[in-house]
Amino acid sequence: MKRSGNITALIIMGFTMFVLGGLSSTKGIVLDEVKKDIGLDLNQFGLVVFIFQWGFTLASVVIGYLVDKKGLKLMIIIGSIIMGAGLFGTGSAQTILFFLGFYMIVGFGLGAMTVASNAIVPSVYPDKQGLMFNLTMGVYGLGMFATPLILRWMFSSNISWRVFYIGIAILLIGLILFVLLTKVPDGKADRASLSAFKVMLKNAQFIFVMFILIFYVSSEVSFLNFFPSYLKSLNLSGMSMSDKGKLATTILSIFSLLFTIGRLGGGWIAEKIGEKKTILIFAFLSVATVLISKFFADQWVYLFAAAGLFFSVLFPTATAIGTKLSETGGSALGLVYVASGIGGAFAGWLVGAVSEKVGSAAGFNLPIIFLAILLIFSFFVKDVPDDKAKTTNA
Repeated sequence: MKRSGNITALIIMGFTMFVLGGLSSTKGIVLDEVKKDIGLDLNQFGLVVFIFQWGFTLASVVIGYLVDKKGLKLMIIIGSIIMGAGLFGTGSAQTILFFLGFYMIVGFGLGAMTVASNAIVPSVYPDKQGLMFNLTMGVYGLGMFATPLILRWMFSSNISWRVFYIGIAILLIGLILFVLLTKVPDGKADRASLSAFKVMLKNAQFIFVMFILIFYVSSEVSFLNFFPSYLKSLNLSGMSMSDKGKLATTILSIFSLLFTIGRLGGGWIAEKIGEKKTILIFAFLSVATVLISKFFADQWVYLFAAAGLFFSVLFPTATAIGTKLSETGGSALGLVYVASGIGGAFAGWLVGAVSEKVGSAAGFNLPIIFLAILLIFSFFVKDVPDDKAKTTNA
């Protein structure tokens, strides 16, 4: 029975993480097509990102509590229904208003599925959490890598983005049936604790980590969502819009592959050279890579993809420092993640507004600025030795 439960858990995690990775890496690609289809301007584009991030963040807060109270099986079903309904509605929307409403539902469903999937590991694999989280990250990365290539083929074959979203909604019906017909292990989700967060606000080091995470999420959200629109605004030796779209999907696919490789090897790097040095080096390389890529886009456009490798290590390394600092484990970090999500929402809105007012090229300077601010905060972070974890106070 236990072996059967483990296989069920692996199937659920594998499916959900592949889909989640695919949706995360292709939002910008799809939204660029939506922009043409139903007439989004860049300001509304930013509003879409804002709404999506809010839905995702709200789900991260709510679903963690409900998994413990109502059970993992019910939460997976509810999350799948919400996300499926959002994707179907989004794929069917003919007006901007309906698209915005359903896209927030997609964000909530995506957040719910992320929490539910992550809740499986501590319960089913308590002694192999590191291995299993790395495995899920690998599957997530596979989804990030493969899905842009699938979209490239679809768009080359004149298949609408609507088919992509509605198709995933249909796949989620299959997941719901599978979950209904099998025994799903109990889950254990991390909860955000306001009281723990208030305690940690007295720790200056924790504040620095919080701002690093906020500006990391801001830079990642703005980069992934606005890169296709930015790339299409460039001349690129007279390349057609269609070819620019294909180029954007290819670059984001390579970005995702390098991102996954970096996530899998980042822990080893941090262990060898220290967490502060890791954040400093990779933050600097992130800024330098995106900045150089932007200035020499005509000659070195594929260099944008290398940013995936340098982005990859920043979030988990900063999280590791925050976990050591937190006197209450992950509960204080839960609200940091919420703050990061809200930061990402406002970043998406800001990039959209700036891009609409002064152009995509100027708007795409903001991810570089976010990364530069992250780099500045990195200088103030201190390494926390394992034997002093959860006791250090600046």
